[in-house]
Amino acid sequence: MTDVYDHRQLDVVLQARLRLAAMTLLAVTGAATFAALKERLGASDGNLGAHMKKLRDAGYVAEDKRFENDKPLTTYRITAKGRRALETYLDRLAAMVKGRT
Repeated sequence: MTDVYDHRQLDVVLQARLRLAAMTLLAVTGAATFAALKERLGASDGNLGAHMKKLRDAGYVAEDKRFENDKPLTTYRITAKGRRALETYLDRLAAMVKGRT
């Protein structure tokens, strides 16, 4: 279907508000720790962890886990694939709002 309003053309991975917010934050900052994402997005550990796993599994974010001062530190960064997916999603949404394909 090539209809302007075909919602099926939107990336389902980016549809969730928290995943979209995380991706836009990472697109601006380049990278962020789990703690920083949690604070900025107002998310719980479990909810954010599940959403970041979905983004990681899609190849949209890369995850770096290490220890700092004997505490786990997880940092996420947006990948090239993730940036392209986000830009495509936003372009498609803008086209839908403007009523064109």
